[in-house]
Amino acid sequence: MRARSPRLHRNRCGLVGCLVASFLFGGCALAPVDGPAPLRYRDEVFTGVDVTRDIVYGGAVDQTGSDVTLRVDVYEPVDDTAATRPLIIFVHGGSFRSGSKASPEIVDQANYFARRGYVVASISYRLAPTGCTTVSAECVEAIIDAREDAQAAVRFFRRYADDYGVDHDRIAIGGTSAGAITAIGVAYGADLPGSSGNPGHSAAVRGAQSISGAAVFNGYIDGTDAPVLMFHGTADALVPWSWANSTLTTARAAGLQAYLVTWAGDGHVPYVKHRAEILALSTTFFYNVLDARNA
Repeated sequence: MRARSPRLHRNRCGLVGCLVASFLFGGCALAPVDGPAPLRYRDEVFTGVDVTRDIVYGGAVDQTGSDVTLRVDVYEPVDDTAATRPLIIFVHGGSFRSGSKASPEIVDQANYFARRGYVVASISYRLAPTGCTTVSAECVEAIIDAREDAQAAVRFFRRYADDYGVDHDRIAIGGTSAGAITAIGVAYGADLPGSSGNPGHSAAVRGAQSISGAAVFNGYIDGTDAPVLMFHGTADALVPWSWANSTLTTARAAGLQAYLVTWAGDGHVPYVKHRAEILALSTTFFYNVLDARNA
């Protein structure tokens, strides 16, 4: 195993780590969030969540030549009086050939963040018959299709921000496995308008969370991209930990904020085991990168 660049360890970001990140990389997206409780976007301030399912956000042709309608489930806090709220978009996993926007870890996070005041979206995207069970031209196309669809979802919420009470300047994205690869692709890639919908609006996000994902096209990373928080097990046999570490190294070399939480000996998407740590760090990360204090 090669030497690791400076990174977060399994424990939460400490003061020293934040100071180093601030000096080297222009701030710490995991700096502690201070303020009396309950603090919106940090603490649970709502008990109920409204879910509107199967909203059409776009459409495109998949690898089989079939027209695919792209849909999103939107989670909002019940009885919220805020006119605009930050948005987090989540993307499910499944090796780019299976899975759904009802994936348990996505639904869990969607409800968790909606109860803190966010609008949360869980999207479907084009899947491929073989997905990425092996590295192939079909796999690469599936990765690109998913990224185009996720970017169309970002553009959709900018286009219809007023309809969903979304702050169009405060959008982040996250995902697990294939969804994490997609989320990082959105954070680190130029807008690929494709044909999925909502042209004429920006697909830029202010941060990306990744659970067992990585940047598969590192050449796209530059100093204008968004901060990324990654969680990864060293025994991941599907998306190797070395890919996440390479993403960290490349991002930091470009001057970006990037964080890698490593779980020694764990495999692919150990969400249940590390749920508390994932939610705590992701709460802090989204709060800071979305400047939720001033939302």
